[in-house]
Amino acid sequence: MRRVPAIAMIALMTAWSGGCSDTVGPFPDPTPDGDRNDHVRVDVEWRGQIAPGDEIEIKGVFGDIRAVLTSGSEVLVTATKIGVANDLPAVDIEAVTHAGGVTICAVYPDVPGQPSNYCAPGNDGNMSVRDSSGGDVEVEFTVHVPRGVVFVARTLGGEVEATNLESDAFLSTMWGDVRVSTTGIATAKTMTGNITASIGEADWGRDLEFVTMTGDIVVEIPSGTNAEVEARVLSGKITSEFPLTRAPTGDMRGVIGSGGNRLTLATLYGDITLRGTA
Repeated sequence: MRRVPAIAMIALMTAWSGGCSDTVGPFPDPTPDGDRNDHVRVDVEWRGQIAPGDEIEIKGVFGDIRAVLTSGSEVLVTATKIGVANDLPAVDIEAVTHAGGVTICAVYPDVPGQPSNYCAPGNDGNMSVRDSSGGDVEVEFTVHVPRGVVFVARTLGGEVEATNLESDAFLSTMWGDVRVSTTGIATAKTMTGNITASIGEADWGRDLEFVTMTGDIVVEIPSGTNAEVEARVLSGKITSEFPLTRAPTGDMRGVIGSGGNRLTLATLYGDITLRGTA
């Protein structure tokens, strides 16, 4: 499990709060097998209907988040707590229903001197953590996403992956790789990690960003996309199948088709590759 300094965690994970209409959870933990000091895995599930266009949002802290397409209409979220059995109850899995869908969070114990932790959609809520009182528990999420349901995932230390989706996906982590493939649009952000993305939608309706500090970025978009591209690296190279020119600032820029929404690709230390698909 990736370890992150407590001060950094507090600074980066506060500021997710409020704005919910109904709260369900925390979920009771199944009794883990074995001794209370054993290292165990405990699964907690949420199932429900979410309308196409609404979101299933996952907020983790430590642990990977993975999403796959499901052929049914029901969203299934499995949260797997991993750690010493005696520590698992300190971390709650909470679900919040709201006008835009459902948000599910791994809620760690409160940090003394910090606002209380709670689960809420979007930029609301609070997810502060420290190295003790649940800090040794990792929570991995697996999400089955129906066609048309928007997938949103955030975690602090872990990889985020969404493969073969048929809906929009907006993904972020601080320490870990991000991989996404979808027939819709997507964004991806990390601080330390690589980004690999394949977008199937050519008409975006919004700006898209793929940003890391340390890592490579590979993005595929339809050849018929209309967009403005800006690619930035500090130490690395930029390769594009679309025509880009170097700006006075050193960035590479270009217009695809007739132009339109902005596509931003940025890394400090790594390479950028932009490809077109039929």
